[in-house]
Amino acid sequence: MLPIIRDIQKLAVTFSLALMVGWLFFSINMPAPYLMGSLFGVWAIGGLFPRIHPFLGVARWVHVPVILGLGVLIGATFTADIFTNIQRWSITVITMIGVTAVVTVIGYMFLTRVRGYEPRLAFLCSVPGGQAEAIVMARELVDKDYVVALFHLIRVTFVFLTTPLLLAVLEGQTAVNQSNVALHSMPGLTDLGVVQLAKFAAIAVGGYFAARFLRVPMPHLLGPLLLSAILHILGIVAIPRVTEFVIVAQLVIGGAVGARLAQVAFSELMGYLRDGLINMILILTAYLTATFAMSSIMDISFLAMWLAFVPGGLYEVTLLALIFGFDIAFVAFHHTIRIVMVFISLPFIVTRMKDASKTETH
Repeated sequence: MLPIIRDIQKLAVTFSLALMVGWLFFSINMPAPYLMGSLFGVWAIGGLFPRIHPFLGVARWVHVPVILGLGVLIGATFTADIFTNIQRWSITVITMIGVTAVVTVIGYMFLTRVRGYEPRLAFLCSVPGGQAEAIVMARELVDKDYVVALFHLIRVTFVFLTTPLLLAVLEGQTAVNQSNVALHSMPGLTDLGVVQLAKFAAIAVGGYFAARFLRVPMPHLLGPLLLSAILHILGIVAIPRVTEFVIVAQLVIGGAVGARLAQVAFSELMGYLRDGLINMILILTAYLTATFAMSSIMDISFLAMWLAFVPGGLYEVTLLALIFGFDIAFVAFHHTIRIVMVFISLPFIVTRMKDASKTETH
């Protein structure tokens, strides 16, 4: 059978499972339903029915275009207001960056020295960046991208479940509901003109080739991101998030990781799950301490500061800020800075790490 036919078969089966469970998660108001649904759905069904393993997976020629588009959308979060906001929130932003660096080092030391993880894998597991973004990087830089996915899923799921309860026990589920409504209220492909779609494609492709020419690490990711950020800061373009693309990106990323997880013995994953829980406790304890300190010093609401600092999903915590009357720009800006900082710095750091092969203890 031709490789392209095999790829299409895998894509059809993986996407069918991912979309089915993603839609189910959306129907019952789960957070980040298409990402979590596709990952857990493909993982669970593939694990229960080993015979479909050969029909699970997402080919690179499908994965790369999605990453190009994600780079454009992440870069679009930057506007000319960034310079004003940096001045207004410089103290809390610097604190958040400092805490991010500290928890990354702590997690890295724990995983490499105590648990014996390979340096690149330990570093990616320890960085409290965006869930989808970290998984994207892991596929490019390490073999066990499913381990990185597990670590981030544990942390983000915990944040999803506990933050609404922390804010308001009775209104927590409303935040999740609103997050899913917001996803489907984004502009669709039919709402965009041909010119906007052409700009979207041009930034993605142009950024990729420019990054390759400049020898930037992970050019298909960082190239479109940097070019999009520059053009949006200068006010040359304004690319909105597109509903269909955001959903497809979650299905591709979640389905690909779920396919990898389905082929790994659960006994092997148990050790990673335990390490992920410990890593999560280390990360959230540090952010909680920083939140207490900064909310007291800056005379800012503890909950508003927690939403700005906690390493959860950007869209979800932003919507929580909206529902509970906090400064949305304050919350979103801190998360955007952290995510982009991780995106830009991580490839440069990790690609220079010694690619050691250590025996892991689980």
